[in-house]
Amino acid sequence: MPDRTIRDKAVCYIVRGDELLVFRHLDYSPEEVGVQVPAGTVKEGEDPRDAALREAREETGLHDFTVVRKLGVAEYDMTPYRAELQRRHIFELALHEETPDRWASSEDHDGEEPPTRLECFWIPLEHGHVLQSGQGALLHRLFERDG
Repeated sequence: MPDRTIRDKAVCYIVRGDELLVFRHLDYSPEEVGVQVPAGTVKEGEDPRDAALREAREETGLHDFTVVRKLGVAEYDMTPYRAELQRRHIFELALHEETPDRWASSEDHDGEEPPTRLECFWIPLEHGHVLQSGQGALLHRLFERDG
């Protein structure tokens, strides 16, 4: 097996009451990409907290987020999809603007590739087990309060 690249990622658990904000890709089958939360690569020199806010904005089309807290770091091996070990910095975010239950969004990738069409929606937190590729690894920490 080739050496794996280690890549820092920011993962966002955006909570509204007892619901979690998720999205699905409109141009790919659920079997290929599943249901996801906003997440993406931490850019060179970028703080993971800033990356989380950026990814939340880019993928949802919304703007008024704050970081509630960092829930921790989890590693996820992307093998066999690609030789990559993801070091995921997972954050709880609060959204301070109204949303419908479902809306269309798109991520433009800074013009480097065609936009990705997304559908954002809210699911009950207890259904977080449906998240793809281990994205729900630290959902349980949403129910822990710092003491």
